[in-house]
Amino acid sequence: MHLPSTRDRARALRKDGSLPEALLWRELKKRPGGFKFRRQHPVGRFVADFYCHAALLAIEIDGAAHDHGDQPEFDVRRDRWFESQGLNVLRIPARDVLSDLDTSVRHIVDHAERTMASVH
Repeated sequence: MHLPSTRDRARALRKDGSLPEALLWRELKKRPGGFKFRRQHPVGRFVADFYCHAALLAIEIDGAAHDHGDQPEFDVRRDRWFESQGLNVLRIPARDVLSDLDTSVRHIVDHAERTMASVH
């Protein structure tokens, strides 16, 4: 379940995504490995950059801002909350997406496959 304000925030984020998110979405919407992904998906009071329901996988693309200020602590709290809801979290640095998109997609699919094996 998600809050109406979270849904609105997710819609806004879909319109204003970062370049790494846009590049990754271009590939993930092709359903690599047969997995369906959602972009800027509301989960409770949070929004996951990408989400795969079949694998219960939240994928976060971390730009430079994730290394500064309160963001690292916030990321830990959010990851713990996702995990408390039965989700797995995969964090990928934005620079990895930009430097090698194909490897990033393979990493996501591999993680989803491993997660599916442990969930089902």
